[in-house]
Amino acid sequence: MPALSSTMKEGKVVSWLKAEGDPISAGEAIMVVESDKADMDVEAFDDGFLAAIITGEGDSGAVGAPVALIAAEEADIPALQAYAATLSGAPAPAAAAAAAAPAAAAPKAAAPAAPAAPKSAGDRVVASPLAKKRAQELGLDLSAIVGTGPNGRITASDVENAKSGGAAPAKKAAPAKPSWTPAPGVIAATPMARAAAKKAKLDLSTIAGTGQFGRVTLDDVKAATGEAKPKRKVAAGGAEPVEMPSGLVPFTGMQRAVSNNMVATLTTPVFRASRDIGMDKFNALYRSVKDKGVSVSALLAKAVALAIEKHPIINSQFSEEGTVFVPDINIAMAVAIDGGLITPTLKYANERPVTELAENWKELVGKARSNSLSPDEYTSGTFTISNMGMFGVNQFDAILPSGQGGILAVAATREVIEPDAQAVLGLKKTQKMTVTLTCDHRQIYGADAALWLKTLADIMENKAESLLL
Repeated sequence: MPALSSTMKEGKVVSWLKAEGDPISAGEAIMVVESDKADMDVEAFDDGFLAAIITGEGDSGAVGAPVALIAAEEADIPALQAYAATLSGAPAPAAAAAAAAPAAAAPKAAAPAAPAAPKSAGDRVVASPLAKKRAQELGLDLSAIVGTGPNGRITASDVENAKSGGAAPAKKAAPAKPSWTPAPGVIAATPMARAAAKKAKLDLSTIAGTGQFGRVTLDDVKAATGEAKPKRKVAAGGAEPVEMPSGLVPFTGMQRAVSNNMVATLTTPVFRASRDIGMDKFNALYRSVKDKGVSVSALLAKAVALAIEKHPIINSQFSEEGTVFVPDINIAMAVAIDGGLITPTLKYANERPVTELAENWKELVGKARSNSLSPDEYTSGTFTISNMGMFGVNQFDAILPSGQGGILAVAATREVIEPDAQAVLGLKKTQKMTVTLTCDHRQIYGADAALWLKTLADIMENKAESLLL
């Protein structure tokens, strides 16, 4: 199991892109792993054959633990499969064959089962490379062999059974509709069903699921316990009651990483400073470049980066020996995605034109939502922006990420009335936005934060055109 990020402790195998016995090449993707940040393809490090899968789909493994065995030569596959069986606790192929021998020698029933019908000559035969090679050596017709592998795939064991005359297990009838089969040992059930079964001390594997793809639902558990679902009374003219979720839902890898990172921040002494920023000129600038694909996020990142240029201490990191100044200004911005939170990073934001930043940000957000960001694209931030203005939030504080000196919480733009000596009635309507800066107080002081906020406000209120340079 590779370490796909600096904070990854374990990974879950989402899917295997290759089957046992398949040839693989160095650099070829062979599986998809869910890390603590995203789902990522994992490539083979050498040429060979995927001899045995140790960690199945849906299972997790610690970083550095073996997930599969790769054979340098095809002839080594049986030996590695036997070794893999000892790791997983399953009987080795040789032992399994020996155990099956007495059964083969048992007296035959009066009406022996009819052999499975061979495939017609026009049907495509799906077999592992090892099975094809073994069948060719033995002179056997693969179309006459019943496969017991996934989706009827013919394995090397099926060829050996055909050679010895042993009957292969009968194939199961294909389901009427496409179905999803959970990984071995995984019982598909809703979180509420799991909680109810645990409370009733029921084994989920004994309950027939009626949900989508055979998933066990809460109603299935209640039916198994004989519990009648109570009918809640509805007040006259009231709405039907809504069943709310309950019970434990385990964290995903990303959610666990976010939780751990939040706990780690508790050891950092921080302070916060807020300021209102006039948004009239900034919003006018945005309207003028919106048609060119420039987003508010790109303009904010550029403004923050230019303010950091004037106050490098805001971009610094704490060390036991002193303050570490970071020469690159990489602006990370929080993005909420299904199942967690991630911070794609606009690198060198102070040096790049805002049009390029906007294009890069659009690409990063797309990758974040498809779980395809590379570690460098979400771990290289030196300063973070958390923007909840689009949700109408008037003011909030953000939690400082570990290893950074500051994070800026950006709230919604709002209309306010303020005094203006030049206005007819002495008042004018303007747009304001509240920003709150959270800093590491070990190397950044209150005056540093106040001066940086003043510079940021000056850029956005009076020098908005500088964002296009």
